[in-house]
Amino acid sequence: MFLVAGLLAAIAGFATVYVSFAPSDNGPAEGSMASAPSESAGEATIPGGGGGSSPLAGLNKGAMAALLVRAKPLDVPAIEFVDGDGATKSLADFKGKVVLLNIWASWCVPCREEMPALDKLEQALGGKDFGVVAVNIDKGGPEKAKSFLAETGATHLPLYTDPTSKMFAVLKAVGMPTTLVLDREGREIGRLVGPADWSSPEAKRVVEAAIAAKPEGAS
Repeated sequence: MFLVAGLLAAIAGFATVYVSFAPSDNGPAEGSMASAPSESAGEATIPGGGGGSSPLAGLNKGAMAALLVRAKPLDVPAIEFVDGDGATKSLADFKGKVVLLNIWASWCVPCREEMPALDKLEQALGGKDFGVVAVNIDKGGPEKAKSFLAETGATHLPLYTDPTSKMFAVLKAVGMPTTLVLDREGREIGRLVGPADWSSPEAKRVVEAAIAAKPEGAS
């Protein structure tokens, strides 16, 4: 009985820490009461909210209910990572296409559950207009990431790793996995903390809406 009580207390303590450190734009659960987001919250809408003029407005529902739609696109800090050939890449290399930037680690159980869906999304929509960029942040070389992708059957996702493990902090991620939806200019227009079914119809509608959005200044 003492052991069970101790485990319950530990779980409750972990939940308290997560909530305490979650940023204000992490938003409440769908259907809960919330005030309008402020500029200090990154101009983010809450899950299930609108999104203003965002191409993703109203699409955060169903499998995408936890998606935070940015009312205004946010610039993303310059980050670098390494591809499967050992070449240095940056988000600038993907400018002109919509990117689903996913941060994951081999020790992350939800990442393992999510990876097949990301692979299916890349298979279905990947090409000149869209790509899934799933970046592993494990230390100690790319071998763990390679094995992970093979074990999860992710055959359509290129291998990308962050040997510095700094991407998580630079992008102000608060959970694993974290996924950012980036427009063709490389700006963040949506963010989802935690795993999601990225092969779902709702996820595909999010990506297709981002692809169809006209660049700023276009008639």
